[in-house]
Amino acid sequence: ADPSTPGTDDQQDGDPNVVATGLTVPTGLVVLPDGTAVVGERDSGRLLQVFPDRSPARELMTLPGVDAAGDGGLLGLALSPTYAEDGLVYAYLSTATDNRVVRFPLGGTPNPVLTGIPRGEVGNGGGLLFGIDGTLYVGTGDTGNAALAADPASLAGKVLAVDVFGQPVAPGGPVFSRGHRNVTALCQGAEQLYATDEGQTGADALDALTAGGDVGLGGADPVLEVPAADGGLGGCAVTGPYVFLGAMDGREVRVVELDGTGAPVGEPESFLPDEYGRLRTVVLDPQGALWITTSNRDGIGTPEADDDRVLRVVPPASGSDSPL
Repeated sequence: ADPSTPGTDDQQDGDPNVVATGLTVPTGLVVLPDGTAVVGERDSGRLLQVFPDRSPARELMTLPGVDAAGDGGLLGLALSPTYAEDGLVYAYLSTATDNRVVRFPLGGTPNPVLTGIPRGEVGNGGGLLFGIDGTLYVGTGDTGNAALAADPASLAGKVLAVDVFGQPVAPGGPVFSRGHRNVTALCQGAEQLYATDEGQTGADALDALTAGGDVGLGGADPVLEVPAADGGLGGCAVTGPYVFLGAMDGREVRVVELDGTGAPVGEPESFLPDEYGRLRTVVLDPQGALWITTSNRDGIGTPEADDDRVLRVVPPASGSDSPL
């Protein structure tokens, strides 16, 4: 497929899991109330609507000012909690000088929500999530400088908690959690917030977040560490006791079952291993299906002709409570 004309071909290898092809490094994804999804391309800043019935993808707009140098670019999307009324989408993106959160109606002009997040060659973050309480959580990266992640005055290497106008929700300022290396995704279960933290060196981590928490050296232990060879964590979604993690280097979705205390039960299971290459964003829709993006055109992967792709997959049920 020609990457400049994303869409779906007639057969798509007959693979019912593939809902869109011909994209270039799709990162953020949000599911709209009508059951379709909006996906963003990291390098170009393009937003496209993709359809569960595998209709051709529809280009919606291109976000201006996106700078994809290093590991920057359009890195995360979130849907306004009041989307039905305001039609707003929020994006985390890199410019040439900072990382920032903007909001816009689809097809409209982006307005800044939170600017001045430190920008680096690496470690630019991109986690974006509206919590159950309506708080906007923003996951940033340490730009390769762990001292910034430890510094409570810096926005780097943090999870920030702000309102829809970018103002801190707590009197002490916007920092919710510190000590992070590169927060690529945020997700929430019934209550608990989680972050995927991708390290330049060493293992990646799934962190359980607490207000005022510190996951840096000497701080809280992660829920799970993923060896670098299996990591490249870029997405997470929670349903019941299960956390689904998009693992680019692991070329799979890693499924972690947690017990009542939030600790892992046994070893993580592997979903879709080596079937679609590098898997990044993982989003759960109200029907219980996982929307997943591939990251095979990121300069690290080995792309197929129709990469990159968006998948929509219902995890199979088994005799137990396992989603696999």
